[in-house]
Amino acid sequence: MDDDVSAFNGLRPRLQKIAYRMLGSVAEAEDIVQDVWLRWHAAAREKIDNAEAWLVAVTTRVSIDRLRAAKTQREHYTGIWLPEPQMTGSPATPEEAVERSDDVSVAFLMLLERLTPEARAAFLLREVFDADYDEVARAIGKSEAACRQLVSRAKGQLREERPRNAVPQETHHRLLQMFAQAVERGDFPAINALLAEDAMLIGDGGGKVPSAPQPMLGGRRIAQLFYASSRRYGSELSIRLVVLNGEWALLRFFEGKLESAQAVETDNERIVRILVQRNPEKLARLAAACSNG
Repeated sequence: MDDDVSAFNGLRPRLQKIAYRMLGSVAEAEDIVQDVWLRWHAAAREKIDNAEAWLVAVTTRVSIDRLRAAKTQREHYTGIWLPEPQMTGSPATPEEAVERSDDVSVAFLMLLERLTPEARAAFLLREVFDADYDEVARAIGKSEAACRQLVSRAKGQLREERPRNAVPQETHHRLLQMFAQAVERGDFPAINALLAEDAMLIGDGGGKVPSAPQPMLGGRRIAQLFYASSRRYGSELSIRLVVLNGEWALLRFFEGKLESAQAVETDNERIVRILVQRNPEKLARLAAACSNG
């Protein structure tokens, strides 16, 4: 039993990563991993040749089932659905920064929503977790040829939307720092100058707090929105730079309480898109981490 527990715990981080990338929700990923643990606990060990392959396959299948149900629920979601952001450590090197943000960024998780559950699983296992096609086939219950087609089509669907040129971590951090400082001091010209003319803001309030039901377009409009919050809250507004989903992002606080987590995309010179998570349920873990830190 101790060996079984040790084997599962050693693979838990990998299983958690698979489930999170499948669902875009920390809470659901944790629930899936707990479900897999119960199945592992009840499984007949003599019939399992490879513990890792078995656990990855079960995690993938449970995630596919949960994602099918989640997609139905998200069709009735109030406003725009965005993934739950996850606090991550600062990458040690620029190469690690690109690698981490490329497969777990909020923007990437949004893109994955376009795929069917099976295609999402096949793509993630092959392209993100470097699984062989035979492992992918076992995990999703399809032939290797079918899995190759799923991955190929998924890559085609995602190719046009993924950024072609990665912005250096230092540049991204510098732009966010300048933007945060401009917002905190209520400097409208500086805020506006840091936003591209065709910038976009997408918000998720989940029907629990106010949020725009459609993407907000135009750098000046977005600048006015941030400026208004600066005028309203003054010194009670603060912004903290943290690493969320493998890349630098912003946490905004009103009167000491976490109001939003903002994933920011830049083009090396200005901000082109801001993904604002305001749903309190999706901010709960971040708020707890901030209060404990």
